[in-house]
Amino acid sequence: MSEYRRFLEDKIKLAPSSGFEVADSEINPLLKPHQRAIVRWALRGGRRAIFAAFGLGKTPIQIEIMRLIVRHERGDHEGYVMALIIAPLGVRREFMATARLLATGEGDGVDEDQRRALAAWLAEEPSRAPVISFIRSNDEAAGDGLYMTNYETVRDGKLDPNAFIAATLDEASILRSYGSKTFQTFLSLFDRVRYRFVATATPNPNRHKELIHYAGFLGVMDTGQALTRWFQRNSERAGDLTLYPHKEDEFWLWMASWAVVLEKPSDLGFDDTGYDLPPLRIVEHVIGDRIAPTVGRDGMVDLLPSSTVSVQDTARVKRNSLEERVACAADILRQDPESHYVIWHDLEDERRAIERAVPGVVSVFGAQELELREQHIGDFSDGLIRHLSTKPVLAGSGCNFQRHCHKAVFTGIGHKFNDFIQAVHRLQRFLQRHDVEIHVIYTEAEHRTWRGLLAKWEQYREMVRRMVEIVKSHGLDSPAMAGLLSRSIGVERIEAAGDGWTAVNADCVEETARMAENSVDLIVTSIPFGNHYEYSASYNDFGHTDDDDHFFAQLDHLTPNLLRVLKPGRIAAVHVKDRILFGSVTGYGRPTVSPFHARTIFHMTGHGFLYLGIITVVTDVVRENNQTYRLGYSEMCKDGSRMGVGSPEYVLLMAKPHSDLTRGYADTPVTRDKAGYSLARWQIDAHAFWRSSGNRLPTAAELAMLGPDRLAKLFTAWSLEGVYDYETHVRIGEALEARGALPSSFMALAPGSHDPDVWHDVNRMLTLNSTQSRKKLEAHICPLQFDIVDRLIERYSMPGELVFDPFGGLMTVPYRALPLGRKGHAVELNARSFLDGVKHLEAMSRKSSAVSLFDMIDLEAGGGEAGDGEAAGGQIEKPQAVAS
Repeated sequence: MSEYRRFLEDKIKLAPSSGFEVADSEINPLLKPHQRAIVRWALRGGRRAIFAAFGLGKTPIQIEIMRLIVRHERGDHEGYVMALIIAPLGVRREFMATARLLATGEGDGVDEDQRRALAAWLAEEPSRAPVISFIRSNDEAAGDGLYMTNYETVRDGKLDPNAFIAATLDEASILRSYGSKTFQTFLSLFDRVRYRFVATATPNPNRHKELIHYAGFLGVMDTGQALTRWFQRNSERAGDLTLYPHKEDEFWLWMASWAVVLEKPSDLGFDDTGYDLPPLRIVEHVIGDRIAPTVGRDGMVDLLPSSTVSVQDTARVKRNSLEERVACAADILRQDPESHYVIWHDLEDERRAIERAVPGVVSVFGAQELELREQHIGDFSDGLIRHLSTKPVLAGSGCNFQRHCHKAVFTGIGHKFNDFIQAVHRLQRFLQRHDVEIHVIYTEAEHRTWRGLLAKWEQYREMVRRMVEIVKSHGLDSPAMAGLLSRSIGVERIEAAGDGWTAVNADCVEETARMAENSVDLIVTSIPFGNHYEYSASYNDFGHTDDDDHFFAQLDHLTPNLLRVLKPGRIAAVHVKDRILFGSVTGYGRPTVSPFHARTIFHMTGHGFLYLGIITVVTDVVRENNQTYRLGYSEMCKDGSRMGVGSPEYVLLMAKPHSDLTRGYADTPVTRDKAGYSLARWQIDAHAFWRSSGNRLPTAAELAMLGPDRLAKLFTAWSLEGVYDYETHVRIGEALEARGALPSSFMALAPGSHDPDVWHDVNRMLTLNSTQSRKKLEAHICPLQFDIVDRLIERYSMPGELVFDPFGGLMTVPYRALPLGRKGHAVELNARSFLDGVKHLEAMSRKSSAVSLFDMIDLEAGGGEAGDGEAAGGQIEKPQAVAS
């Protein structure tokens, strides 16, 4: 096996195992077969996620995992061996009751045979009986054993989890809010906890990134690294990430290596007896409150609610409909006086209205003492309270209401699917003996919100289905998963060629190694920007790397061959861009910049290239901010020290050392004819500064009269012709802003550059993506602009020479080399981009060799070789008219 092949195979990411094996006889006999299997799997892995459906027993599973870890580590650990269970407020009673059940056998669902088996098992080793102590600080923990606390205690720094050997997060949806104080705190606070687990029933289906957050907490993979690996970034908008369609199978296989999704015991091959979910009936109650019609700029009235309702409109509708919604809920309860109900609400005003409208209702709310909250929730769970009013955020996770309640009313709806589905499943759970009835009250204006919740519900079912299929097919900890992932290594080589060009679908490392030494006159390429983007489903993809170090380690296999194939003394022009690092990922709290261009320079010089200089390609700072949100105007007004500057692109000029080091010439120099290359042009090319002409800039008032589109072009031209004045520049912008004409989607007042090595005039839209769009083909993630390629080819090569691009993409480099009289050669890993690029090259070949209409007229007039309209390619009909 080659060193490069080993490098690629090391990219296969399955969650590492850092736990230990446990015999089945060591597990509490009261656990069901599927629960025992999950306990063994979780302990073997050491850091795992348990996504088990409501009622499948996440509570006893977590208790037994923690108990067995303490037992395993006792004696081999200095100091106390303690395990920590972290759960939402109000769930303590469930854990304490389950621990008593596992220690005594006294409780629902345990028969006499099971009690005898438990008693015999405990007689062998009495310390097997679990005991949980609730604590609010480390000082309250004394001795080996199991401890429990709530999320707020850890988040607010009252308890340090690193004092514990193991930790499990019950109802781990608390980690959903990526970037929030909770998530950032939890990521850093558990760094020294050896064993980590999460348990929840509903990983959010419409945001796959939530699953990445769980992996980050468990230490399976760095969050930023995982987001880059499987999610496609929107190059126009920050934070808009979607799961790559071609990476879905790999994503789910990777997730199955550290998480188990279980809908029922048979998913693991066990009996489903007693695990049939009761039927669920949703009853909709629509209140007739609509959002007022809006009047558009053209005076037309929109009688239908907008597809995107504003926060202000939603809040107004909720306020206006509050009494009517609560009255509807009270009427539902009056018509069914014997049933127990949970009344779900979101606002404190709704709670107070419910207390007025529903006699005897008991409320649970945030301002109550924790003990009183738990008492109310426990009393309702035990059937002592008939009507409980609370918020899903307070009692929607972890509470089991199914023993005495099977009906609920939502007095309103929101956009948070997790809150909704968690609240529903407080009732629809295994061991629920009745059909479940859920009443949902919403206004006509919230129709789309309700449909959105239903759509997310369907997405949740689909996500569960995918994961369950993997578990059914491969089981837990299946070695087959690694085999399935390894199949995406390698690509079958395909070559296409035409007059003056060659395109190859292959791995550029392997393809460049096949090329002859000193066979390339110029390299023009845009290398992947580390792991910022992925371009294919193959592990050969340079974007499929963990971080910059990993990326450059793969580039170590390519760069020596780039040096080998380039002719001595000639140029490799490498297009790069620095990378923005977000504060929520680095932990710095503010965006920073990774000097990727500098790392590339040191990488290439380390492999023998000579560094000759850098060309700066100016980018639009406003568009960049829309992509990264790191230069926001409002944020800069809050703290100007946050402000960096826009990040340009760069072209690095790297040269292969020439053979004769006593002279500075390439072995095959790029010569110029002085008749076509003037002394004046040389002076501008060689010097890094252009003198201004002295003409003044138009005044702010004069330029502000122009529209933004015209101004963007004219301002740049005038800034080059005139003496630049910063204050005038600012005043023009302020005048535009005062008129409401300063655009927020692009920079209208970008100054031109006098430096020939700072290119301000690159047309960002002039790429092969424009052709792709017209043909309804897939666009390339990072297209290379024609202007950049053309200038480099003309500046650093001569007609007839070969220009090479190891990262061909849509074949832009050979595509532009042909009309400039050069030959082109490129390699591309992505099969779709390769095929589209070949079509572009074929079209350019036809265009370059075709006889023009005016050529045909000249042929007829002059009696050329293809007289009478006959060209070499066949009969051409004589044109009847030529339009001017």
